[in-house]
Amino acid sequence: MKQNDLRPSPGSRKHGRRVGRGNSSGRGTYSGRGCKGQKSRTGGGVRPSFEGGQLPLVKRLPEKRGFVNIFKLEYNVVNVGDLNVFPQDSEVGSKELRQAGIIKSLRLPTKILGDGSLDHGIMVKADKFSVVAERKILAAGGQAQRI
Repeated sequence: MKQNDLRPSPGSRKHGRRVGRGNSSGRGTYSGRGCKGQKSRTGGGVRPSFEGGQLPLVKRLPEKRGFVNIFKLEYNVVNVGDLNVFPQDSEVGSKELRQAGIIKSLRLPTKILGDGSLDHGIMVKADKFSVVAERKILAAGGQAQRI
Protein backbone atom coordinates (compact mmCIF):
# COMPACT_ATOMS: atom_id res chain seq x y z
CA MET A 1 0.00 0.00 0.00
CA LYS A 2 1.23 3.45 -0.89
CA GLN A 3 0.19 6.88 0.35
CA ASN A 4 -1.46 7.72 -2.95
CA ASP A 5 -3.66 4.59 -2.58
CA LEU A 6 -5.17 5.74 0.74
CA ARG A 7 -8.83 6.65 0.57
CA PRO A 8 -11.36 7.48 3.31
CA SER A 9 -13.79 4.70 4.16
CA PRO A 10 -17.00 4.79 2.15
CA GLY A 11 -19.64 7.02 3.74
CA SER A 12 -17.23 8.70 6.15
CA ARG A 13 -17.02 11.96 4.19
CA LYS A 14 -20.22 13.72 3.22
CA HIS A 15 -20.43 16.65 0.85
CA GLY A 16 -22.10 19.82 2.09
CA ARG A 17 -25.36 20.90 0.50
CA ARG A 18 -24.80 23.24 -2.47
CA VAL A 19 -27.63 25.73 -2.69
CA GLY A 20 -28.44 28.02 -5.57
CA ARG A 21 -27.24 25.63 -8.29
CA GLY A 22 -30.45 25.32 -10.31
CA ASN A 23 -33.82 23.69 -9.76
CA SER A 24 -32.58 20.18 -10.54
CA SER A 25 -30.43 20.30 -7.39
CA GLY A 26 -33.54 20.53 -5.22
CA ARG A 27 -32.21 23.78 -3.78
CA GLY A 28 -32.75 26.10 -6.70
CA THR A 29 -34.84 29.20 -7.45
CA TYR A 30 -34.69 31.17 -4.18
CA SER A 31 -32.32 28.77 -2.38
CA GLY A 32 -33.74 29.45 1.06
CA ARG A 33 -33.23 33.23 0.82
CA GLY A 34 -36.86 34.20 0.24
CA CYS A 35 -37.77 36.61 -2.55
CA LYS A 36 -36.13 39.84 -3.60
CA GLY A 37 -34.41 42.30 -1.30
CA GLN A 38 -31.08 43.19 0.24
CA LYS A 39 -30.75 39.96 2.20
CA SER A 40 -31.38 37.79 -0.88
CA ARG A 41 -28.45 39.23 -2.83
CA THR A 42 -24.90 37.97 -2.80
CA GLY A 43 -22.97 39.85 -0.15
CA GLY A 44 -26.23 41.42 0.96
CA GLY A 45 -27.28 42.13 4.49
CA VAL A 46 -26.56 44.77 7.07
CA ARG A 47 -23.70 45.04 9.55
CA PRO A 48 -24.25 43.39 12.95
CA SER A 49 -24.88 46.64 14.86
CA PHE A 50 -27.40 48.06 12.35
CA GLU A 51 -30.87 48.58 13.83
CA GLY A 52 -32.83 49.67 10.78
CA GLY A 53 -31.87 53.32 11.04
CA GLN A 54 -32.80 53.63 14.73
CA LEU A 55 -30.05 55.16 16.86
CA PRO A 56 -27.89 52.15 17.69
CA LEU A 57 -27.63 50.88 21.26
CA VAL A 58 -23.92 51.64 21.43
CA LYS A 59 -24.65 55.31 20.72
CA ARG A 60 -27.60 55.46 23.13
CA LEU A 61 -25.60 54.38 26.17
CA PRO A 62 -23.49 57.20 27.61
CA GLU A 63 -20.74 54.96 29.01
CA LYS A 64 -20.14 53.40 25.58
CA ARG A 65 -19.29 56.67 23.85
CA GLY A 66 -15.79 57.96 23.36
CA PHE A 67 -12.76 56.46 21.70
CA VAL A 68 -9.73 54.27 22.34
CA ASN A 69 -6.44 56.11 22.60
CA ILE A 70 -4.02 54.15 20.41
CA PHE A 71 -1.03 56.01 21.89
CA LYS A 72 -1.81 54.97 25.49
CA LEU A 73 1.28 53.67 27.27
CA GLU A 74 0.62 50.66 29.50
CA TYR A 75 2.88 49.80 32.45
CA ASN A 76 3.69 46.78 34.57
CA VAL A 77 2.47 48.07 37.93
CA VAL A 78 4.32 47.00 41.09
CA ASN A 79 3.52 48.21 44.61
CA VAL A 80 6.24 48.89 47.17
CA GLY A 81 4.77 46.23 49.46
CA ASP A 82 5.41 43.57 46.79
CA LEU A 83 9.18 44.24 46.95
CA ASN A 84 9.52 42.66 50.42
CA VAL A 85 10.13 39.26 48.79
CA PHE A 86 13.66 40.37 47.83
CA PRO A 87 16.51 40.14 50.39
CA GLN A 88 18.15 43.23 51.88
CA ASP A 89 20.66 45.17 49.74
CA SER A 90 19.64 43.26 46.58
CA GLU A 91 19.35 44.92 43.18
CA VAL A 92 15.86 44.62 41.71
CA GLY A 93 15.10 45.23 38.04
CA SER A 94 12.51 44.05 35.54
CA LYS A 95 14.17 40.63 35.12
CA GLU A 96 14.16 39.94 38.86
CA LEU A 97 10.52 41.06 39.12
CA ARG A 98 9.61 38.70 36.25
CA GLN A 99 11.44 35.77 37.86
CA ALA A 100 9.62 36.41 41.14
CA GLY A 101 6.29 36.38 39.25
CA ILE A 102 5.42 39.95 40.23
CA ILE A 103 5.19 41.23 36.65
CA LYS A 104 3.93 39.32 33.63
CA SER A 105 5.84 40.83 30.68
CA LEU A 106 9.29 42.28 30.08
CA ARG A 107 8.03 44.14 27.01
CA LEU A 108 6.07 46.73 28.99
CA PRO A 109 7.83 49.42 31.05
CA THR A 110 7.64 49.07 34.84
CA LYS A 111 6.23 51.60 37.29
CA ILE A 112 6.58 51.35 41.07
CA LEU A 113 3.59 52.62 43.08
CA GLY A 114 3.44 53.45 46.79
CA ASP A 115 0.93 50.96 48.21
CA GLY A 116 2.29 48.98 51.18
CA SER A 117 5.53 49.43 53.07
CA LEU A 118 9.12 48.31 52.59
CA ASP A 119 10.82 46.60 55.54
CA HIS A 120 14.45 46.83 54.38
CA GLY A 121 16.64 48.72 51.94
CA ILE A 122 16.96 47.49 48.34
CA MET A 123 18.07 49.11 45.10
CA VAL A 124 15.13 49.30 42.70
CA LYS A 125 15.61 49.98 38.99
CA ALA A 126 12.43 50.86 37.10
CA ASP A 127 11.16 53.10 34.31
CA LYS A 128 8.98 55.23 36.60
CA PHE A 129 8.31 55.76 40.30
CA SER A 130 5.41 57.49 41.97
CA VAL A 131 6.47 60.21 44.44
CA VAL A 132 5.17 58.20 47.42
CA ALA A 133 6.95 55.01 46.26
CA GLU A 134 10.26 56.81 45.87
CA ARG A 135 9.91 58.33 49.35
CA LYS A 136 9.16 54.93 50.92
CA ILE A 137 12.12 53.22 49.21
CA LEU A 138 14.51 55.97 50.32
CA ALA A 139 13.06 55.96 53.86
CA ALA A 140 13.73 52.22 54.14
CA GLY A 141 17.39 52.82 53.28
CA GLY A 142 17.19 51.78 49.64
CA GLN A 143 17.74 53.49 46.29
CA ALA A 144 15.34 54.24 43.44
CA GLN A 145 17.02 54.44 40.06
CA ARG A 146 15.24 55.35 36.82
CA ILE A 147 16.33 53.45 33.71
